[in-house]
Amino acid sequence: MRFRRRATAAVALLPLALGLAACGGEPKPTGYLPSAPVESSTPSKPAVAKQQALQPATQLNRVTFLPAMKGAFARQKAWRTTGTMTAGGETLMTMNGFQQAEPLAMSMEMSGAAFDGAKAKVVMAGGKLYLSMPGVTPAGKYVALDLDDASLAKFTELAAGADPTKTFAAFDKSLINAKFVRTETIAGRKLDRYAVTVDTAGALKAQGKAVPAGVPKTLTYDLWLDSSRLVRRLSFDLQGVSMVMTMDEFNKPVTIKAPPASKIVTR
Repeated sequence: MRFRRRATAAVALLPLALGLAACGGEPKPTGYLPSAPVESSTPSKPAVAKQQALQPATQLNRVTFLPAMKGAFARQKAWRTTGTMTAGGETLMTMNGFQQAEPLAMSMEMSGAAFDGAKAKVVMAGGKLYLSMPGVTPAGKYVALDLDDASLAKFTELAAGADPTKTFAAFDKSLINAKFVRTETIAGRKLDRYAVTVDTAGALKAQGKAVPAGVPKTLTYDLWLDSSRLVRRLSFDLQGVSMVMTMDEFNKPVTIKAPPASKIVTR
């Protein structure tokens, strides 16, 4: 039961993490055009980009961190997010999908023990949220979610995470510290690592969410930013539950559409 509470608490923090993932800069777009809803596939290897001569980024702190992230988000259009949540050697959840800033949209696949081993697909488009999941919908079908349905909170709250403006509002009220840790080389890229500490209850309440049992008073996220303030990697640990997310394919054109009417069923 304790393990289940820890996992539930960690999943509750995903929307905040997804919002952080959107807070980056703007590399040049390419012609990649995925279809949506996004189907399960093996994550592709990131394209090798030409190195550009960039001035060293000024280290951020508690005062400058949030304004820098807001400025970076203003240039953000689309990105891919992949992530893995683990505990005690077990994979609780994997996620893989795309988010778009304008118009706000998301297509995400999730699977693992947090979903009883099933694979869930969540699509947000046109101001609505759709879910496809064994045990909830027939294979290949979607149901339109009621955003106020508490029984589906783990899915509907992801919609809030797709909107980084809500994350900024949460951080305005809850950011305790943002500290530069060091510069690290990950996958051949030099990244600046920051430890960002938030008042957990304050961040959740600012997003209109209840504070689940097992959530500590404060939580520190590790964020790795490149010289353009682009978030390339994010992680956090919560009472033995670890989450690692990576962000790539920034500002590549994406198409995220609602499922066709023929694939939507009623609950």
